[in-house]
Amino acid sequence: MQTKNYSRLSTCIRCAIAGVTSLALTAPVWANTEEQTETAAPERVERIAVVGSRSAPRSVADSPVPVDIIGGDELMKTGSTDMLNMMATTVPSMNVHSHPISDAATLIRPLNLRGLSSDSTLILVNGKRRHRSAVITMLGGGLNDGAQGPDISAIPGAAIKQVEILRDGAAAQYGSDAIAGVVNFVLNDRDEGGHIEVRRGEFYAGDGTSNEINANIGMPLSDAGFFNISAQYKSSDPTSRSVQRGDALQHIADGNPNILQPAVQIWGSPKISDDIAIFANAGLDLGNGRDAYLFGNYSERDVLGGFYYRDPYTRGGVFSNDGGETLLVANTNPALGGCPTVSLADTSFSAVNSQVSALPAHCFTFFSMFPGGFTPNFGGNITDTSLVGGTKGEFLSGPLQGTMYDFSATVGRSEASFSIVNTVNASLGPDTPTEFEPGKYIQLEKHFNADFYRFVPVGLYEDLAVAGGLQWSEESFEIVAGDVASWEIGPYIDDGMSIGSNGFPGFKPDDAGVYVRRHWAAYVDVEAEFSENFLAGFALRHEDYETFGTTTNYKLTGQYRFTDDLAIRASTSTGFRAPTVGQANISNVRTAVAEGELVDIALLSPTNPVSQLFGATELTPETSTSYAFGVVYSGNDFFMTADLYRIDVDDRISQSAEIPITEEQKEQLRATGIRGVDSLSLISFYTNDFSTKTTGLDVVMNYGANLLNGRTTFSLAYNWNKTEVTKFSDITGAFKVSRLEQDLPRHRATLGWNQQWNDISMFVRGNYFGKYQGVHADSDGLNVDASAKITFDVEVNYAINNAFSVAVGAQNVFDTKPERLPEGMQRILGAKYFETSPMGINGGFWYVRGRYSF
Repeated sequence: MQTKNYSRLSTCIRCAIAGVTSLALTAPVWANTEEQTETAAPERVERIAVVGSRSAPRSVADSPVPVDIIGGDELMKTGSTDMLNMMATTVPSMNVHSHPISDAATLIRPLNLRGLSSDSTLILVNGKRRHRSAVITMLGGGLNDGAQGPDISAIPGAAIKQVEILRDGAAAQYGSDAIAGVVNFVLNDRDEGGHIEVRRGEFYAGDGTSNEINANIGMPLSDAGFFNISAQYKSSDPTSRSVQRGDALQHIADGNPNILQPAVQIWGSPKISDDIAIFANAGLDLGNGRDAYLFGNYSERDVLGGFYYRDPYTRGGVFSNDGGETLLVANTNPALGGCPTVSLADTSFSAVNSQVSALPAHCFTFFSMFPGGFTPNFGGNITDTSLVGGTKGEFLSGPLQGTMYDFSATVGRSEASFSIVNTVNASLGPDTPTEFEPGKYIQLEKHFNADFYRFVPVGLYEDLAVAGGLQWSEESFEIVAGDVASWEIGPYIDDGMSIGSNGFPGFKPDDAGVYVRRHWAAYVDVEAEFSENFLAGFALRHEDYETFGTTTNYKLTGQYRFTDDLAIRASTSTGFRAPTVGQANISNVRTAVAEGELVDIALLSPTNPVSQLFGATELTPETSTSYAFGVVYSGNDFFMTADLYRIDVDDRISQSAEIPITEEQKEQLRATGIRGVDSLSLISFYTNDFSTKTTGLDVVMNYGANLLNGRTTFSLAYNWNKTEVTKFSDITGAFKVSRLEQDLPRHRATLGWNQQWNDISMFVRGNYFGKYQGVHADSDGLNVDASAKITFDVEVNYAINNAFSVAVGAQNVFDTKPERLPEGMQRILGAKYFETSPMGINGGFWYVRGRYSF
């Protein structure tokens, strides 16, 4: 029995890591109908997943925890060129939000699993931990405020064999960040063939045009290995779901000819250009049961999005410091005398412009440079690289004989270089540039792992499956100072002009630095089959961080099979999420809307003395306890799982509410090195201030049959999710509590119909988004109860021959509109729709795709 089990383990691990089976929730669970006659009985395909157990991969039906598998081909059956959108259309417990006008959150879109923050889901590639993005989402829509998760957009769909989604807490198995679950991207490992694909799409509104070309090729690496490489190049134009702001309309009515039309402020998707992603995966059989592997990526893209409009009569620190009573005027040469006051009592353009034109030459106002105001554009260059190498096999002699091993080293780096254009450093007066490089963030991670697997005979129905391992990690976060003009204190600060690139001041040399943290971990994972029907597992993990100490977590799982088709499963676990080095050390100044007004907000580190005046303390890990119970049925042509879950998270890490600053406190800010505090209205900081309880239900169903002279698959995936904030203080605030509890819809579902004939295939998918809280611009008081929505996606694919195929389709085919802002709010904010819409704000999208396979 022992020899049999070693062989089974070796075969199962290689099968799973290679991803030899792939299946989407919306895909048939049967073999390709092109290889069948129309009436032939389909061959059942077993779905194997790596995630869920550290000891031995298992089929989805046999897993004691819920795992979804999405095939790479199914991921590509969508008009979206974004990996997050591809996944969100298939897994209802996963939500993806766009955040227009959100500083760095515009550059990296967060993923939310089971209603928790984006960095509560661990991301793996080929079973190895993926590094975090350098971008920290300062304005993350409440739920993701301050989150720092991996950049999934750097992974091209062409590189993926399958995606495995573990919907269960797994920190005891995988470490920090696995509170909500784990997503594992399994890379293509073919050693021959490939494809080239071209796609183009556009929103019904006529904007957001996207173009993509992607390719994958597999090649043999000698006669005992493979080399598979994927590449993707894409671009997308910006979108606008904006209306002209009310203040801009008033300026037009007052005769100002310089107001930008049709809208001074754009709410929509950013412009993405030169988006390049390359992923390579290689493996080599070294003989004697040993293998070597190497995979890595390079990606880069430029992103540019809209920002808030600077009103030429009222914007503080630039145009006026008294609420629009008078214009700010800088005296460039006091020796020539003082400067007259420019009154704004008469707001007509002719009245104001005549006063500005009459100013002496040594008197300067930004109204003369931007008579229509200005709207900065914020963006950056995002670069992501990684390299993972290792060897795995079986010890053939010595005390460890029969033990499988996997030794690996991982290095990952993310760099976010920010830029802001069409803005000013007002304190530099007429000498200010209008384009700035405010600096960059760099995230660097290194991981070394030693993992072991073994079957041990202990007299049970099957030998005990035992896994264990060690991990050493180092994480660093670097802040690089911006160009001098982006943070410089200019000569006109005494005239009331603000400091730094307006909208996103640059990082000062005092802010720059490298912050490093190391930790090590050890784990053991055991699974026992006590009988043919009963499986149980136990995992224990201990981690030691040099900053905040140690944590030990466990997981207990079980499955009981009543028949070959019907089983129940359950799990309970504890978990944790360590604060990132970036969250513990970042500080910056950003612009946001508070009570309908544009204000500057300082984000300070939790150890800053000023933060601590308001209750901030050094960050500690989040801790969690999870419970789950499920039913699995897999008889004949029908597959169904239903899983209840509860996740309690204590001391969650997030940004505090924005706290007003008094004049006395501004003096304290100056003393701690924060410059330009005169324009600051609020401060925030990272905190462990609140706790939550999340309960929910996941239901997944698939049914396959021979219908309509072809192969038909129906699929249903449903999620009910409720989050309750069980503890909080004024540091978090009631408004943020409402966002955590209500911004995401409680109910989400997808219903799919996939039909395949010999040369033609099609799918239709309905998407249900339940009621949610509509919020815009992070503003309290601008929130409503938004109604449920249903959208439909459709695609038809025609195989011209064995090599060429074309597809046409549409997402949100009926152009269902998201919840509209009330008319008055539209005029204030210049937007049409609530940005928290779970279906996005851009509307219907059509696409065409051509593919050549070889």
